[in-house]
Amino acid sequence: MRIAIIPARGGSKRLPGKNIKILSGKPLIAWSIEAAIDSNLFDRVLVSTDCEEIACVVEQYGAIVPCLRPAVLASDTATTCDVISHMVEIAENKWGKVRNITLLQPTSPLRKAVNIVEAHTLYEKMAANSVISVCQMEHPVQLCNKLPADHSMSGFLQKKNNLRGQELEPYYRINGAIYIFERKFVGALADIYGDKSYAYLMRQEESVDIDNQLDFTFAELMMSQTQISTDR
Repeated sequence: MRIAIIPARGGSKRLPGKNIKILSGKPLIAWSIEAAIDSNLFDRVLVSTDCEEIACVVEQYGAIVPCLRPAVLASDTATTCDVISHMVEIAENKWGKVRNITLLQPTSPLRKAVNIVEAHTLYEKMAANSVISVCQMEHPVQLCNKLPADHSMSGFLQKKNNLRGQELEPYYRINGAIYIFERKFVGALADIYGDKSYAYLMRQEESVDIDNQLDFTFAELMMSQTQISTDR
């Protein structure tokens, strides 16, 4: 059985009600649910939440909430690894053995079904243990450094990196949109970045990760621009 898991805790300090906040006409989490369902890859699209209000919204969009997440997994100290382990245990008790898991964060609404399909195609092609989505860094990492207490810029840049941005080697960051991994990594998610782990490259405009109101506003703008382009 192939499952998608969308974790959606009720509490959000930076952006209250984030997971069901209306984004371009739909609750934020709906964009990830619909992308997962539209990919036609999964036997079950599951949402892990501790919030009854989120659970009601989720079921309206076709995903399954097998049970509410226990309080111990809804705290600030609960890890994604713990949440995944709990949901896989529930799924296997209800429906049978899980073959692989795709973790889809609800805070990545610009990730589309085609991205999920392409990531799975890479997973199968490479006989991978895991595939993780990344995008190119928006700014060259070579132009970044820490600052001392007095904010001195002495030695901030290495001379070899004092170049135009387009002349610097590109770096990539994990964008949080897609994680695909074998069942054997449940309970040991830190190990997915090892042998036979591959990057699925996404565009920067697909890689918005909503953490605060600024991110949310930017995602709305990106979606409105996409809709304008589609309508033309």
